[in-house]
Amino acid sequence: MTDPLATPLTELLGCRLPVIQTAMGWIAEPALVAATVEAGGFGFLGAAVMTPAEAGAKIAEVRRLTSRPFGVNFHMFQPGAAELVDIVIANRDQVRAVSFGRGPDAKMIGRFRDAGIVCVPTVGAVKHARKMASLGVDMLVVQGGEGGGHTGSVASTVLLPQVLDAVDLPVMAAGGFADGRGLAAALAYGAAGIAMGTRFLMTRESPVPAPVKQLYVAAGTDDIVVTDAIDGLPQRMIRNAALRRLMSGGPLASWANAVSAGLMMKRTTGASWGALLRGAQGMRSHGGLSLSQAMRAAAAPALIQRAVVSGDGRDGLMATGQVAGRLDDLPSVAELLDAIERDARDRIAALVPPPSIKRIRA
Repeated sequence: MTDPLATPLTELLGCRLPVIQTAMGWIAEPALVAATVEAGGFGFLGAAVMTPAEAGAKIAEVRRLTSRPFGVNFHMFQPGAAELVDIVIANRDQVRAVSFGRGPDAKMIGRFRDAGIVCVPTVGAVKHARKMASLGVDMLVVQGGEGGGHTGSVASTVLLPQVLDAVDLPVMAAGGFADGRGLAAALAYGAAGIAMGTRFLMTRESPVPAPVKQLYVAAGTDDIVVTDAIDGLPQRMIRNAALRRLMSGGPLASWANAVSAGLMMKRTTGASWGALLRGAQGMRSHGGLSLSQAMRAAAAPALIQRAVVSGDGRDGLMATGQVAGRLDDLPSVAELLDAIERDARDRIAALVPPPSIKRIRA
């Protein structure tokens, strides 16, 4: 009998379970990635907030922790992106896939594919799915509006079938998924698996400081909001003092926040103002943002870092999927993936009557 959990995702990425751990900045660190791939899933290292040197060191650390294949996430607007791409390709014997937004062009995607690296962009709209398919990517992660961080307005239950009908590629479902019944539902829709961020953030191997993890555990669905106050694009966050300040300001506050976030990003990364402005300009030209919005978008990760690295749940930002509102535990990654597998198999089996029942009913 065919294994229902053997899908194009497991075949292309070389993992046992059709579950992806997404690349959250400062959270998708080597220990979490290694724990995910060792437990049967597929993990992406969050290199979009790293310098090339940092990314190279973190890739080497993952390789020390596991011999399993894993992925790397980046975006083309970050300082040193071209060098980072070279580092990824140099590690193609174990880096099986890259994930990204809409930055890379067909030439860049072609470089990865020529190196045998699977391209797995994340999209939040049908038009973006079609665009990525036309550029030659191998798979898609489709994030519905329930997802964390930057997110759209279309729910997963609507967007997923739309994309499945629009492209002839393996599609993974993201946004609102956290358990085995979610995996079974996604497979029933026709997806090749699920991708989860918040659920992996809320595990013991996640490097997020314990006090901030407890804020995620304590958050209810009413504590989780979507706002465009951070960089002009909708983002889903846990409501706290920092977010309330950003949501209450006007145009002058917008510029003040942009400069403040830029200073923080400069201190954190060591990047020059020129590098930050070039990144902002890339986001502006690509995403149609104003300059202040683009500057805040380029620097916003530093505000998230304040929470998920420094442990400041008051003045840092806590990106989250809506699903955090129903999660109340912090399992190990192995416990999480074992529970997802058992629950998914049980629910799939319950949908298919055994042969004896089929014969009686016939």
